Amino acid sequence: MNSKLNLRDKKKEATSYALAVAAFELALEHGMDGFIVDDVVQKAGYSRRTFANYFSCKEEAVAAYFIGSANKEDDKLLLAGLPADATPLDALYNLLQLQFTSEFLHKLRQFVSLANQYPSLEPYILSVFRRLQIAAQEVLEQFSHGRYSDGYTHLLAGAVYGAFVPIVDGRLNVMLPGEQQSEGSDAMPFDQYLNSMFAYLRNGF
Repeated sequence: MNSKLNLRDKKKEATSYALAVAAFELALEHGMDGFIVDDVVQKAGYSRRTFANYFSCKEEAVAAYFIGSANKEDDKLLLAGLPADATPLDALYNLLQLQFTSEFLHKLRQFVSLANQYPSLEPYILSVFRRLQIAAQEVLEQFSHGRYSDGYTHLLAGAVYGAFVPIVDGRLNVMLPGEQQSEGSDAMPFDQYLNSMFAYLRNGF
């Protein structure tokens, strides 16, 4: 949870996230057509009225699982661990390693797969990646303290998070952490892809 929030805000954030987790788990188990809002609130232990205070539909709640996860990193801890000569790319690299855990990446790929099956989810894919990108930009702005232009940090975040879209939607043959390479496969390990992407950003294309 965001340490800057007061107790009431933290409670609201926890409620929103609990509803989102319930919605996402139901979507994976039953598909988007296999559950309704009443199932979400029953699973999460809240009322339908509470659900309506946070979300307009079950699709929005499913997507909020990832948006909520993007807010859970401790920015102060992340920045405190960087050396004095660190660059914005170093800060962004550390953030990605914290944010894009094996579990998160696998669930994000499941979300994109769900959206391919259920068009009602498609509009929310962009909002998920946009929120992840905004979270990264906020970290970079805290790190830079005005030493770099806003355009530079926006460019970095946009380039890096845009590079993750073809991984989770399957257009790039990249193995997620924990996956085993099948015989004859030429899939690139995730860590190798991440490091090569940052090498391009550091050294040029």
